[in-house]
This record gives sequence, C-alpha cells and structure tokens, in this order.
Amino acid sequence: MRIATWNVNSVKQRVPRLLPWLDQREPDVVCLQETKLSGEAFTELLGAELAARGYEVAVNGLNQWNGVALLSKVGLDDVVVGLPGGPGFPGQEPRAVSAVCGGARVHSVYVPNGRVPDSDHYRYKLEWLAALTEFVRPDAETTVVCGDVNIAPADADVFDPAAYAGHTHVTAPERAALAELTGLGLHDVLRERWPEERFFTYWDYRQGMFHKNLGMRIDLVLAGGPLAERVAAAWVDREARKGSKPSDHAPVVVDFDVAPDGDVGPVVPPPSAARPRKGFTLPQSDIIS
Repeated sequence: MRIATWNVNSVKQRVPRLLPWLDQREPDVVCLQETKLSGEAFTELLGAELAARGYEVAVNGLNQWNGVALLSKVGLDDVVVGLPGGPGFPGQEPRAVSAVCGGARVHSVYVPNGRVPDSDHYRYKLEWLAALTEFVRPDAETTVVCGDVNIAPADADVFDPAAYAGHTHVTAPERAALAELTGLGLHDVLRERWPEERFFTYWDYRQGMFHKNLGMRIDLVLAGGPLAERVAAAWVDREARKGSKPSDHAPVVVDFDVAPDGDVGPVVPPPSAARPRKGFTLPQSDIIS
C-alpha cells in the first residue's frame, strides 16, 4: 500500500498538477491539506476525476481557508470529519478527517500555524495538538497520521536553526506537543529510514528558497509500530515542487510492504543546491503555511 500526503495550497489551483501526479505515482491513499474548498465544491471540481481513478473521497472543508481531504482506493470506512473534542478559533476549523483505509486508521491533518509564539493562535495550536493526541491514543498501533504538522521536529529539519530563532514551528512547546503525539508509539517513518540525511518538504515561494534548498521538514507521516515495521520505502517527491505554479510543499510518499519504485532514497530527485552559508535571513513577514 502506498500512502502519500501533500499540502496542495489550494486544490483548485493545483488540479493541473494533482491529477497527472496521481496517474504517475498511483498512491492507494492520499491525504491532502489546505484544499481551500467546501466539500460540495471539492466534489464538483474533482469527484468524477477521482472516481474514474478508483478513489473514494472524504472531505472536510470550507471556502477559501484550510481544508483537508482523504482519498482511498483501499476502502474508506468509519469516516470521522473534524477533531472530536478539538478546540476552535473561535469555531472548529476544517483541519482533520480520518477513516479506516486498508485496515489502518489514516488521519489527514493540517495543524494550525501558530503565527507568533505566545499568541492566541499559538496557544490554540498547542490545544489542537493535545486534542489530536487524545483522539489517536486508543488506536495508535493501527494509526497513520499524515499531514502538514507545521512543526519541524528537530533542528536537523530546518536549513539553518538560527534563521528561525524567535519564530513558530521550532519552539520547545511545539516540539514537546509533537513528542506527546509520537510518544503514543507513532514513528516518524521518513526520518527513521533516513536518520542522517538532509531533506525538506516546504520551501517559501520567495527569494528562490526552493532552488537554494532553504526549506523545512514539516510534512510528516507518523505510523504505529506494527505499521512502521512494514515500511519498504519513504521519500519526498521533490519533483512535484518543481515547474509551473507548484504548491510550496512537496508530497511525502511511504510504501508499505512493497516498494514499486524501489528504495529510491529520501528525496526524488536529489536537490542540486549546496548546503547554504549561515546567516540567511528569512523573508520579511514570513508566515509558513
């Protein structure tokens, strides 16, 4: 089974890239984030195309902001839309959807950004992660949490830790909240497979950060222990971040039991940019999605 997660940063804008990518990579389960469409609009836009490719679909979305979706060729049972018991800002936002796919409960999540440390939105982010942890807890062994978690788990997951000092995504409370989730027995399967490699999943559109490979790893696949043991390949599809009108995120692809493309490495294709010099300043007013 191949599971992929991708923050598409507006599914409407990304249709010309999404459908060919589905045909090329042929994932069995796809978790999408930042769809920015209501459920009705998502179905009107993509329902027929996805059905023709064999996907069942569960969507949690509103117009313009946030939104997640779950596509599956291997079953879509016991769908849960939203995060039970989760906080709101002020109401509960469309940031989570889950279902049982191929015997595992798969979550597509778009964790709140946090905006500025110690802000109301930052505290909301921590509360949201705590609610997700409680939701996952009973079935952690048979769970896969996929999505844009808006946290770099460690300093190795950003191009230059000093550049992010004072920003969200790298603070100790955020990382501790993520550690509470993984502490249920979930494994960061990409990092565990490639413990020493340098790779990212998000690059700001500005200042040529993708071409310079100045990024962060904030899109994760977290799998319960028995599922993590079945991982045959795990990689970032950097090719999908290249070319015309891309998302600012690249998909993460994980193969369980069988790797159709082989154990291809952490990034496909590998980046050509050298490791950057220290002292790079992030784009002004940078808000990471």
